[in-house]
Amino acid sequence: MVVLRIRNAHKRKYALICLCIVGFIMYRYLRMPTTGWRLSRKVGLSANSSQFTLEGQPFHILGGSIHYFRVPRAYWRDRLLKMKACGINTLTTSVPWSLHQPNREVFNFHTQLDLEAYINLAAELGLWVILRPGPYISSELDLGGLPSWLLRDGSMRLRTTYPGFTQALNTFFDKLIPKVVPLQFKKGGPIIAVQVENEYGSFAKDESYMLFIKEMCVILGRFCPICQPNSPTMVMDYWTGWYDVWGELHHVLPQEDMVSTVREILRRGMSVNLYMFHGGSTFGFMSGAVVDPSYKALVPSYDYDAPLSEAGEYTPKYHLLRDLLSRYNRGDSFPDMPTLHYREAYEPAIMYQHLSLWDALSFTEGPFKSLTPVNMENLPVNNGNGQSYGYTLYETIITSGGLLKSGDNVRDRALVNRSYIGLFKHKSEQSPQGQRTLSLLVENCGRVHQGRDLDKQHKGLVGDILLNNIPLRDFTIYSLDMKPSFIDRFAPWKTLPENPSFPGFFMGRLFAYGYPSDTFLKLPGWEKGVVFINGLNLGRYWSIGPQQSLYIPGPFLNSGINQVIVFEEQEGDYKVQFEDTPDLGMAVDIQ
Repeated sequence: MVVLRIRNAHKRKYALICLCIVGFIMYRYLRMPTTGWRLSRKVGLSANSSQFTLEGQPFHILGGSIHYFRVPRAYWRDRLLKMKACGINTLTTSVPWSLHQPNREVFNFHTQLDLEAYINLAAELGLWVILRPGPYISSELDLGGLPSWLLRDGSMRLRTTYPGFTQALNTFFDKLIPKVVPLQFKKGGPIIAVQVENEYGSFAKDESYMLFIKEMCVILGRFCPICQPNSPTMVMDYWTGWYDVWGELHHVLPQEDMVSTVREILRRGMSVNLYMFHGGSTFGFMSGAVVDPSYKALVPSYDYDAPLSEAGEYTPKYHLLRDLLSRYNRGDSFPDMPTLHYREAYEPAIMYQHLSLWDALSFTEGPFKSLTPVNMENLPVNNGNGQSYGYTLYETIITSGGLLKSGDNVRDRALVNRSYIGLFKHKSEQSPQGQRTLSLLVENCGRVHQGRDLDKQHKGLVGDILLNNIPLRDFTIYSLDMKPSFIDRFAPWKTLPENPSFPGFFMGRLFAYGYPSDTFLKLPGWEKGVVFINGLNLGRYWSIGPQQSLYIPGPFLNSGINQVIVFEEQEGDYKVQFEDTPDLGMAVDIQ
């Protein structure tokens, strides 16, 4: 019995040693960092004059950008598995300050914005991560991802060492950095590098700003920077396509052009990051805008003509890229390509209830009285944070008709009067005669996401409106941010009349039996507005295109009845269609 016990003890000892060896081999060679098992590493991403190294071994960065905030959380795993199956070894993602800190006192790192969960998922799937925390990220987001409440400071100088900006940034980074520090490579995590700010050379208003950002990151997190002296060449943003703006065509980059360029990058021994590998959707009001040569707002689709489509479909670019990277990888097999999600063409949703905008005013925060116009950001709403997105209604009493002039003080569009008489922007408008209420429903179509005028992106009425060259005064102002909390307060709705008023809200129902599938919402016969599914803001639609459909991921739907609400500014045909294919508009090659 004694001998048997000794032998069993030896067996257990040898078994434990063998398990440790196997575990070390799996960690060292399979290189699949996971959330529950971290080992300290000594040498992170380094560089000499010819190549990157990781843990002292040659390493080639084959990166691709996927933004967690543009992909439904339920689909994160699907999109990252498709990335890995294409031969990409490094995920890059930006961090939108505006979403994580919507108010000065409110921080959100949960559910859809759970950055730690996203990075840990990448580690679980064997992807390295390059983090781009900003604070300015561009990414075609409203104000480049900076929160609009910064603009309440009339002296604000964004992306500089102006104290009002740096103090706010310090507060945000105090929350952000501790969440990602444990996920660095040297601590056993997948983050191999960090890129701070974004293309500051084209902005460059403050020589000390980038040094301030770098020092802040080093002090708070001791991150590994992506840019080092004498480092090998990396194309950090190779554009696989381009974004779209309202009123133009859908931009595409021919697949042959993309693949031939990537092939040449690899032939020269460079590392590369594809922007975007998968674009996704800019849900809600988060799309940015451009001002050169004139102001134009971006559409909500961020398909970007990327290798993975907006809905996660494989494109010809994906297949060509996978073939190229497979040959570059000397024939090593890639993981199997995940199966695609089913897409459904549901029966149309017939609108059966209606609420005019004027009836909805009783559910707003306010109204507020002001002698002069107040811009959206400086309204006394949202616990002192102002209004970020949506519409603002300005009303005043006029005693005579005449010529209205706005200069450049309407940002960005205005519907004039409760009985729609026209749009008001960079032009004059004839006002009706007699004493009456003059109404201006002003829409924030999106703040610019790049350029040197970020500080000037206030929305609503930003200055005087003149009637017969006399400034209008004594305004009643309503904030219409279109948040779910605002829509949820609507009660009671009214039965849809034969001639409903515009602007107005229209409600219908979508029936999805069984497990809900992806679908695409289309609105032929409607003019311009916003669509909500089960309280979620899908984004804007506009008949001028190019985008003619809105992507609805299956996880946004319930099995059974789904609420569909459309806010329409001018006209509609009272039904919403659902199809199994997208319509991003007529395409044109990027010039």
